[in-house]
Amino acid sequence: MKKRLLVLTTGGTIASRATDEGLAPDMSGGELAGWFPSVAPDYYEISVLELLHLDSSNIQPEEWRLIAQTIYDCQTSYDGIVITHGTDTMAYTASVLSFMLRDLPIPVVLTGSQLPADHPMTDAMENLRTAFAMAASGARGVFIAFNRKVLLGCRAVKTHTMDFDAFESVNYPPVAYVDGKGLNLNTRALPRVTDAPCRLHSELEQKVFLIKLTPGFDPEVLDMLADMHYRGIVIEAFGAGGLHFVRRDLVAKLQKAALRGITVVVCSQCLYEPSDFSLYQVGKMALKQGVLESRDMTTEAAVTKLMWVLGQTDDPAEIRRMFTCNLCGEITEDLEERNI
Repeated sequence: MKKRLLVLTTGGTIASRATDEGLAPDMSGGELAGWFPSVAPDYYEISVLELLHLDSSNIQPEEWRLIAQTIYDCQTSYDGIVITHGTDTMAYTASVLSFMLRDLPIPVVLTGSQLPADHPMTDAMENLRTAFAMAASGARGVFIAFNRKVLLGCRAVKTHTMDFDAFESVNYPPVAYVDGKGLNLNTRALPRVTDAPCRLHSELEQKVFLIKLTPGFDPEVLDMLADMHYRGIVIEAFGAGGLHFVRRDLVAKLQKAALRGITVVVCSQCLYEPSDFSLYQVGKMALKQGVLESRDMTTEAAVTKLMWVLGQTDDPAEIRRMFTCNLCGEITEDLEERNI
């Protein structure tokens, strides 16, 4: 029996055409579907729903809620769902969907391309093949399929602007790859899910700000963000979690931010390996002010997880508990898990 797959189209490069103002998502869902017979003839029963028509730079929390609600509404009618999406914010969307949709009963696979589908050298068809195979695999969770690899959605980062190998799985192995044997699943790397009914928790706090720390950064910015009613701040710190406190005392400002009800998360500017605030004096000082460590989460996962957690609760203890526990594979829980 053919697997029933739903394709949600949202725009992006895969659906773009050249215009006088540059590439723009101009291809309808039906036009994109015209390429599917060459990608997966006779293997799947594919339905298409044109959900959005946007460059992914314009996909924001409002669109995330729409995508999540649509997945939730359709998850019992299909064996898998593929989402075509622009690459620039795909990792953010994949991460936030991982938190918003708990215990998915089917695979949800995001994909796109570096060249439009109608370009003679496009990578779209290969990415769609991989996405369809993953969506039909029965592996539950949210994933990104790109360049013959499948990555856990909350571990993916876009690392190249032009290369077809545009995404990397950070601090975690790919969950599948394609070779001469077809789609090979790494079952140990799949996210943990239960048999409970799928739950949708789509509330988000949009007032979350990301700061990339630079030498000489003025801590007064934190006061400005508090005055603008931001509820969460993610700081990309130096190395394993370095924050300056000489002359410009960022650590003291973190205490004031906490007193004003702002949740501060610190992650590393380094792409690989975790933050560790136990190593240096400044890290231990920050922990005393209530700062939360993102450990080995990607920045995309840390930002969207904080938005999601703050959308669920105002209680500081519950915020800490929810943010620091591993919900869908975004945090490596122990050293053995690193060697999956």
